[in-house]
Amino acid sequence: MLSTEMKKRKALALLSGGLDSTLAVKLLLEQGMDVEAINFVSPFCLCGRGGCGASEVAKKFQIPLKVVSVGEDYLKLVRKPKHGYGRNMNPCIDCRIFMLKKAKKYAKETGAAFIFTGEVLDERPMSQHFKALKTIEEEAGLKNRVLRPLSARVLPETLIEKRGLVDRKKLLDFQGRSRKKQIELAKVFSIADYPCPAGGCLLTYKEFADKVRDLFENKNRVSLKDIALLKLGRHLRYGKNKIVVGRNESENKTLLQMKSPSDYYFEVPNCGSPITILQGTKTKKAIQKAAALTAYYSDEKSPEVLVRFGKNSLDKETKVAKLNREEVETLRIS
Repeated sequence: MLSTEMKKRKALALLSGGLDSTLAVKLLLEQGMDVEAINFVSPFCLCGRGGCGASEVAKKFQIPLKVVSVGEDYLKLVRKPKHGYGRNMNPCIDCRIFMLKKAKKYAKETGAAFIFTGEVLDERPMSQHFKALKTIEEEAGLKNRVLRPLSARVLPETLIEKRGLVDRKKLLDFQGRSRKKQIELAKVFSIADYPCPAGGCLLTYKEFADKVRDLFENKNRVSLKDIALLKLGRHLRYGKNKIVVGRNESENKTLLQMKSPSDYYFEVPNCGSPITILQGTKTKKAIQKAAALTAYYSDEKSPEVLVRFGKNSLDKETKVAKLNREEVETLRIS
């Protein structure tokens, strides 16, 4: 990158689809840049629209978009980040390094002269203060070669600006956690639909982070399927056993589809009942506990409840006493 004249008008955007990255793309397009975007799809994204709206932004601005789904290597990063976690299980610095390394490789393949992002100085406490931004650049092998159009004028001049690839005077001086300036600029650019204006990651939420931490502590090899399961149902821990209880009909169906061949599933017959999945060794005590939790969350009013269960079909049954709320809370992963 930054090596030849023929490349100097093309730039690669890290596009989340949020407000900041959308504005960064618009600013570079206003300077006449040939912009292409790359979007990283994470299993921890908060947005329900897939890619946080990156495809809609790319379509609006008529720019090419490369979508990259992160895999098992990303889970290893989350499990043991070099730079640690934020308030919960969010490895923000390591995550940015990970994405920039992949973006750097793609920029080389596509002939992009440089990479730019929607980051704003001091907007995020862990990864967007000055020292963190410099660390991220250096460890990604991009020292002084990442442009941040929204904050460029409150940051040291990059090689990109020094070589005249962009006009620094037309870049901005945004800083801090308030997004008032971004929202005002969005109005100027007639950008009204930004599906994830503040961005977001499930790992920053305590309830979900607790589930991830529990998973890492109790399972040596974690898959993307394991992470997807964390988004469903109520999660409870009984010794080495994980018990997942569906919250509605939709979740019940998905749990049945996602259960492993070795898992048992449970249901209370002839009433509104959750589907419960039991993972781990199927001891008598674990089976009874999973059955009791199924009874607790069912619509059955009797103090003693018949619960059916099995591996491939509900071919077994047991009677259990319903648990009380205090007993259930001691099992909840938190």
